[in-house]
Amino acid sequence: MESRHRRVQRLVAVIYLGIPLLLLVVVALIASTGSALAWIGCVVPLAMLVVGFVLRRRHRYQPRWWLGVAGLYGGLAGLMVTLFPLAVGVWWPAILALPGLIVGIVAGLVLARAADRALLVPFVPELANTPYELVFRLRGIPLAAVLVGADSVTIQSHPIPRSEHQFRTYPLTGITGTYEFSLSGAERLKFPIAVTHAVASEGPAVILQANGEDWVLPTNRAGTLIDVLTERREN
Repeated sequence: MESRHRRVQRLVAVIYLGIPLLLLVVVALIASTGSALAWIGCVVPLAMLVVGFVLRRRHRYQPRWWLGVAGLYGGLAGLMVTLFPLAVGVWWPAILALPGLIVGIVAGLVLARAADRALLVPFVPELANTPYELVFRLRGIPLAAVLVGADSVTIQSHPIPRSEHQFRTYPLTGITGTYEFSLSGAERLKFPIAVTHAVASEGPAVILQANGEDWVLPTNRAGTLIDVLTERREN
């Protein structure tokens, strides 16, 4: 478990610190070919590095934030690498701004997914005794997720719910049943919270019963989710 923790935290460090540090090096190399004024461009990656240092301490055990920060940092890095050469009189990289943005976002998301996978795959019971908030994305429902904490489980339709209608939190003691289920793709999914663009797709799912409410949660990690809930309920 200790080696897995180190591997996950290395990936998190790359997201929060490695991306802005690499961007700082690239910007500094470009600025060195121009006037002294061009060095002002280093302010952006330095600010990203400072913010990343602060956020990493807060988010290191909260995978729900990794994806957003990785996409944002990757996108900013891609844009700046292609647009900053304008400050030293080199214009042609600017035509690659959109591809640079896309590549940066994708690269960041790949890093975040790798960190998430390194944490959860393969699932081991010892994960239940770690401080990590375990996140399970819901298939066919953009942005929706199940968050399993130390003593509660939250199902939310948005990463930052704006109202109580977009999430539901239950104590682990309030869960009365968890069952693995297989969706055919023809079902119409209904949820106790406001969910938009829910598309039933063929594949594994979890039926979760809590406080008198029934959920059908389509997730490719159905067995892992049930194992995590079972372990944390027993501890």
